[in-house]
Amino acid sequence: MMCGVAPILPHSVPVIGTSEAEAAVISRVVVRGNTRIEPATVESYLTIRPGRPYGPADIDESLKALFATGLFEDVSINRQGNALVVSVVENPMVSRVSFEGNKRISDETLKGAVRTQERSMLTRAKVQSDVQNILEAYRRSGRYRATVEPKIISRDSNRVDLVFEINEGERTGVERITFIGNTKFSDGRLKDVIRTRQSGLLSFLRTTDSFDPDRLDADQELIRQFYYRHGYADFRIISAVADLDREENVFYVTFTIEEGEQYTYGDVDVQTSLASVDPEELRRKLRTDPGDTYSSLEVEKSLEALTLDASRQGYAFAQVRPRATRDYENRTISLTYFIEEGPRVYVERINIRGNDRTREYVIRREFDLAEGDAFNRVLIDKAERRLKDLQFFKNVRITTARGSAPDRIIVNVDVEEQPTGEVGFGVGYSTSDGVIGDVTISERNFLGRGQFVRAKLGVGSSTQSYEFAFTEPYFLGRRVALSLDVYRRVYGETDFRDYELDTTGGSIGLGLPLRDDELRLNLVYRIFDQEVSRKNVGTLSNALTSSYGRNITSSIGYTLVYDTRDSRMDPRDGFYATFGQELAGLGGDSRYLSTTVDARAYKELLPEWGVVGVLRAGGGNIFGLGKALRVTDQFQHRDSWLRGFEPQGIGPRDATTGDSLGGRWYVHANAEAEFPIFGLPRELGLFGAVFTDFGAVWDADPALIACVETANGCGGTQAAGSVTSNGFSPRVSAGFGVKWVSPFGPIRADFAWPLVKETGDRTQFFRIGGGTRF
Repeated sequence: MMCGVAPILPHSVPVIGTSEAEAAVISRVVVRGNTRIEPATVESYLTIRPGRPYGPADIDESLKALFATGLFEDVSINRQGNALVVSVVENPMVSRVSFEGNKRISDETLKGAVRTQERSMLTRAKVQSDVQNILEAYRRSGRYRATVEPKIISRDSNRVDLVFEINEGERTGVERITFIGNTKFSDGRLKDVIRTRQSGLLSFLRTTDSFDPDRLDADQELIRQFYYRHGYADFRIISAVADLDREENVFYVTFTIEEGEQYTYGDVDVQTSLASVDPEELRRKLRTDPGDTYSSLEVEKSLEALTLDASRQGYAFAQVRPRATRDYENRTISLTYFIEEGPRVYVERINIRGNDRTREYVIRREFDLAEGDAFNRVLIDKAERRLKDLQFFKNVRITTARGSAPDRIIVNVDVEEQPTGEVGFGVGYSTSDGVIGDVTISERNFLGRGQFVRAKLGVGSSTQSYEFAFTEPYFLGRRVALSLDVYRRVYGETDFRDYELDTTGGSIGLGLPLRDDELRLNLVYRIFDQEVSRKNVGTLSNALTSSYGRNITSSIGYTLVYDTRDSRMDPRDGFYATFGQELAGLGGDSRYLSTTVDARAYKELLPEWGVVGVLRAGGGNIFGLGKALRVTDQFQHRDSWLRGFEPQGIGPRDATTGDSLGGRWYVHANAEAEFPIFGLPRELGLFGAVFTDFGAVWDADPALIACVETANGCGGTQAAGSVTSNGFSPRVSAGFGVKWVSPFGPIRADFAWPLVKETGDRTQFFRIGGGTRF
């Protein structure tokens, strides 16, 4: 409700002594009613001048000019004798702008949305515009029932306070998301692709189930890219509509799509006009192999690889253009990559905008080009993807503009920052270590420098842990990650572990990219002090007694990591493999060489229903270098390798005490299919899984076996005994699992039955793990 504000224009404009047929002349201008504004300022907006004829048209133009200034609430122009009298009513001055009733959006945010500012003139038009801006801010936060009533409180000296009274209303949720035209992928699978979620039981824990028009636009692009990456090159979105039911205060979102047919690659060729570039050599860089399912992502990565390779060979202006030929009958797309010399255009300037916290160099280092370099669109797109992957920014947009010359171009990088710090409280349960809780403070963009810092404190019924980690992703200005880690972990005795283990140590590592983001080499130096103890030594295996006391391990190692997964959090396609070796003996007490390998393959078995298959295999070997291994040096069975058995539940064991000794070799293989639990709302995040596991641990160090087989061997108290299951003897299990992808984190329960086992093995039917973050 506006108070004391007159209409924008008067109903009539009296002009004395003039008509359309005659023009009047005045000798002077008189300004009345002004208090803060100088008469000369008012006169400057008039089109009427003393000594010059004027008519009704001049009066209209002068009125429009004065009202357009926003300085006046009312204006009238009259002639009195030879004088033109301009009577004005000045708009009041705003002394204060305030908001009442707002809880979901802060005052600072709302002040940034309104045009009316303190010590500015109050106008009806600006207030009405501010009301709409505030309502729009609430709509974008999912509150379409919000109302805003502006009130003006008069003060002395023609000053006012402007108060926006806000009723935020209930959040407007998304009642239903519907897809029309999809036959290749189910509604549930497509709902996993988009960010918008339907309202449900967990709505109070998330905000993505409220309607946001910007999110709807982003969802369309996510769906489009999803289909393009699965081979549907003709896919298009016909419409994306959000209908508001005002009575129920909910939205109904409908995507109407046309999927088209799925394509595979036909012939793939590379042609170039660059004299010294070998097309055959470049073909090895391609990700698009004939017969494979077409993927826009693989085409994009192939363009990047070809562009970078040509640049390394001295062709800074090389330009790669893919040409696609579709065979609609056979549903193939043949690709020819043309590599030629592009126009000689240079990057004149890179403008970074919107980074209030992040240092500018953190953004610039994600570019493979700098100011003065040859401009290349492919490298610009790659930098945009890298900046988005940092997760420092809510939005990243890179555009170009013409430079100061035809061969110059300006690159504009617009970013919108988002919070990068996290304070997490976790609680979970593990069948091996009981209840576990932790507090974690982490920052992905420490002091705006792009560094990662994490401090963690964990406590449990049988564990304690303290950890501090720091990572500099660009050490010495290069794409080399430097990581530092210090920790202390205390593991008490449990049903699965017959001794206490206290470890204090740290590590320093370097991560080097070998081929873009897919292949990395990690180098690490570790040193830790480990103490093994037990309250009741009399019932402990002689082999474990030999490992008693403190032991310092100093080692160097490396790990090769190959990763083509489509997502690190929820992979559905791709391959992940590691190969690593660790050499202990650079000082300290331990002397050994350890080699491990692990590989995982992900594939959507039934994409239309979201069924994902996972194959995993791994193994390792460790042997002492002139010194016997301790029990804690050797490999122990972990329940993630082979479900259905307790941790340390298989492998070489002291037959007398039942203690697990571990082994110098291990292998494991797993096959699993994960699927949404049909019939339940997808929004619950419940998934089922069926699996079968294979694994073995064998060949304990001969010195440890000798400790067991000798009476009071190695300082122990046990009589001579024997070691069971020391040879290669695989175990097999099968079962099913239930996973809940909660807003706090994944929680999973597995039920497994041993199908092949040995005497003395410790089985475990039920296993649960996971945690929450809030």
